[in-house]
Amino acid sequence: MKVLVTGASGFLGRATAARIAREGHEVTTLQRRPSEVPGVSDIAGSVTDRDLVRGVVDGQDAIVHLAAKVSLAGDPAEFARVNVEGTRTLLDAARDAGVPRFVHVSSPSVAHVGSALVGADAGTADPRRARGEYARTKATAELLALGYDSPTMAVVAIRPHLVWGPGDTQLVARIVDRARRRRLPLLDHGAALIDSTYVDNAADAMLAAIVRAPVAHGRALVVTNGEPRPVAELLAGMCRAAGVPAPSWRVPGGLARGAGGVVERLWAWRPGQDEPPMTRFLAEQLSTAHWFDQRATHEALAWQPHVSIDDGMAQLARFYRHASDA
Repeated sequence: MKVLVTGASGFLGRATAARIAREGHEVTTLQRRPSEVPGVSDIAGSVTDRDLVRGVVDGQDAIVHLAAKVSLAGDPAEFARVNVEGTRTLLDAARDAGVPRFVHVSSPSVAHVGSALVGADAGTADPRRARGEYARTKATAELLALGYDSPTMAVVAIRPHLVWGPGDTQLVARIVDRARRRRLPLLDHGAALIDSTYVDNAADAMLAAIVRAPVAHGRALVVTNGEPRPVAELLAGMCRAAGVPAPSWRVPGGLARGAGGVVERLWAWRPGQDEPPMTRFLAEQLSTAHWFDQRATHEALAWQPHVSIDDGMAQLARFYRHASDA
């Protein structure tokens, strides 16, 4: 197939484009920075550029849409412009060009309202109750995308949860940096069970979603490793792999959530600056259980994760060893 991948300069986008290309498909990528993926055709640009998008979409057999504004803070209008209007532009172009398969990459945060999720199903995206501008706009975009599902364009929404692995500059790099500077606390006792997804498994799931779109269409599916671990264990594993001390000091979860709300209001005065050290959403993620029943996902995608959390941690450790030797 001819497959368009948006957002391929990001961590998961790059892995997804590479995985699809290795399967023998003809991959074109669209993003603002070079994807650096071997064997694909890079096009520089934004999903908000209507004319460019229409030209790139023409002739594609499938689209995997990962491009998004991802941040804990920022200008609400910019989140809406990229995450909602950019998605609408791509969907309109795909429908008009007759693209038969569309995989919209979403997030479990679109249906997380702050309470514990224990063996939960995907749930319905809810922009009104989602926490933060990223989650709100991604929830709106997911509902928009699934609304385009039709007999001529099969749309499936995939929600990969906490994707990590070697080369991750978002989750892992930030955890390691804060731990190195002794600024990474455990909320409560770090005992909340959470799901995560090793990057190779997430990329495999994206490929499976393309193949299975005619079967899984019209649905939102959460993708994880299916191995919930305590927050403290996951953080310690990533820190150990990078050779930095694991977090040992604790902050009450309620205090962190309250402080996160204050920080959010302060950061609203200075959009476009650095990431806030804490937000209410982040505090909830670090102190509240959130793991998911994967049976529906496995059945719909005919997919299973093949890299375990422990094997992923071993690969992460090798990555950091090689980086230190370079």
